[in-house]
Amino acid sequence: MVAMDHGYGGDFTFNEAFSFMVLCDNQEEIDYYWDKLSFVPESEQCGWVKDQFGLSWQIVPGEMNDILTTGTKEEVVRVTEAFLQMKKFNLAAIEEARLGL
Repeated sequence: MVAMDHGYGGDFTFNEAFSFMVLCDNQEEIDYYWDKLSFVPESEQCGWVKDQFGLSWQIVPGEMNDILTTGTKEEVVRVTEAFLQMKKFNLAAIEEARLGL
């Protein structure tokens, strides 16, 4: 991936209309990428971070799509309510929500 600005001046920056998604296998990977990429703490929410260049990243569990598409309606509601309260995804808390614990 190469991104570059044009040479005609102007103050164009990245925005949330474009982001990279990093699908993580475990909490260790989530923590690693979060620590490496998060540069603007006030922009953190629901797995989103912004790097030093203003580019948005989504640091998410690789299984999140499966949970949200194959879970029961109740599981999806519980998981969604749980992760909407998070900045960085916490896999243990998401699993507890999925199970209704």
